[in-house]
Amino acid sequence: MIVLLALFAGIVSGLRAFTAPAAVAWGATLLYFDVSNSWLWFMGYQWTPWILTALACVELVTDQLPSTPSRKVPVQFGARILMGALAGGTLGAAGNLIAAGIGLGAFGAVVGTLGGAWARRQMAASFGNDRPAAFVEDVVALVGAALIICAA
Repeated sequence: MIVLLALFAGIVSGLRAFTAPAAVAWGATLLYFDVSNSWLWFMGYQWTPWILTALACVELVTDQLPSTPSRKVPVQFGARILMGALAGGTLGAAGNLIAAGIGLGAFGAVVGTLGGAWARRQMAASFGNDRPAAFVEDVVALVGAALIICAA
């Protein structure tokens, strides 16, 4: 179950890079799962979820700006893979499956990045505007992150 959640956390990171790590950090901080005996202990530190939540909120705003680059440019793509691996690894740490969590989180981020870009492009064409598609993607990412933590 935990490896499936790591994959889904990666997919959420592909949609919004900081949303899954923020949610996972809240789960670790609130002791829904224990990461204290792993090298990812810092995800359960009291300030980590606040910092990641602030970054996730900034990302939700900046994603709406027309000047924001594509999620598929190397820096953005790499950040999503890194954040997916972090979220997946943290979930994996709860079950002593850190390496599997990292791998599945990174893979999920690739799927989420490419699939999210395709879905957003299709929705934007359907709506005739990108902004509603971006809001739909925001909701999917937020609900997905909440469901991951509830399942954990």
